[in-house]
Amino acid sequence: MKYLPIDKNLFVKNRKKFMHKMKPNSLAVFNSNDIYPVSADSTLPFAQHRDIFYLCGVDQEESILVLFPNALKKEHREMLFLKETNEHIAIWEGEKLDKKKAFETSGIETVFWLQDFDKVFFNLMVEAENVYLNTNEHYRAAVETETREDRFIKKCKTEFKAHTYLRSQPILQRIRSVKEPEEIALIQQACNITEKGFRRVLGFTKPNVWEYEIEAEYIHEFTRNRACGFAYTPIIASGFNANVLHYIENNQKCKKGDVILMDVGASYANYASDMTRSIPVSGKFTKRQKQVYSAVLRVKKAAAKLLIPGTIWSEYHLAVGEIMTKELIGLGLITKDDVVNEDPKWPAYKKYFMHGTSHHMGLDTHDYGILSEPMQANMVFTVEPGIYIPEENLGIRLEDDYVIQETGEPFNLMENIPIEIKDIEALME
Repeated sequence: MKYLPIDKNLFVKNRKKFMHKMKPNSLAVFNSNDIYPVSADSTLPFAQHRDIFYLCGVDQEESILVLFPNALKKEHREMLFLKETNEHIAIWEGEKLDKKKAFETSGIETVFWLQDFDKVFFNLMVEAENVYLNTNEHYRAAVETETREDRFIKKCKTEFKAHTYLRSQPILQRIRSVKEPEEIALIQQACNITEKGFRRVLGFTKPNVWEYEIEAEYIHEFTRNRACGFAYTPIIASGFNANVLHYIENNQKCKKGDVILMDVGASYANYASDMTRSIPVSGKFTKRQKQVYSAVLRVKKAAAKLLIPGTIWSEYHLAVGEIMTKELIGLGLITKDDVVNEDPKWPAYKKYFMHGTSHHMGLDTHDYGILSEPMQANMVFTVEPGIYIPEENLGIRLEDDYVIQETGEPFNLMENIPIEIKDIEALME
């Protein structure tokens, strides 16, 4: 991996938090992701399942974590099962974790080779009454591919019909949403790398460059700073393209007079950053572009102040909607009559700002979090208002990542990334 080693104490703490919430006499199993085929002998680059990484830091395929805090034998309370490395694998694929390095990574002393899993697991199941299984229950999930985790669940329920099966997700959704200091530092590193990419792009952008050339500048800077790559598929949307919320083709020429909306973030040690900036192709905003940009920036600053402990996610979005409504009236995009006559299910402001303002962020760009529960200190949220005006060939969105504090306003992890109009224009000269 490109990233520097992570202190194993982070994963020790994470496992303790999970096991503390397990029912007595239960074990929990977490599988790594598959390596997914493309065709012939081609595969996609391996990306670790975030849950097993969160709990042990192992970042390789064919890995299994078992947690059994009430196991009769102490050495069975935390176990890793790894693909056994050998000289052939080391030559063709690169060195895998051995048992010593697995401990140094995870803090887990009991490490078996994967071929021993079935035998060891059978003996553990004789002791256990309940089994925590890990399914993808994220509110945005839309999974069609059968995963390694899915196959294990089928096999487990077939072979051990008398056990009680429980869900890991309610525990993970809660504990993963509140970040440890080490996690915040890793997200900060991802944000710092994103800043380097953005500053590079400000010096590169000019009329007639292509969107994909800007994308290339980002990945160049990300890679040379140890990033895993993009935290998500980047959006480099110039002119009208900025009005397509998930525009990812990035294949058009950037024209003089247009604004480019760039929704881009680096991933570092599997932790995401999520930034959006909107910059003028020619280096200077027009008067109208400044008006819209300034309105979006005011909404962003006001929305960020609402991220405090106790805030309810749904109520927060209603409050931001009221702030945006005033700005859109000021821009002449909607009228007070539009607001009076609006459909409460689709308020007037939604014509120009149709998405949410914030989401949890961490190991996943859209990270775990229980949206019906109040916000807590050390949760990380994006703030990303936007105004999209297709008839003006203009879309502007601004986004930073914030850590909720015990008291006061949230801490902006992207406070050093230029966002004010004067700073953007000065850096593009």
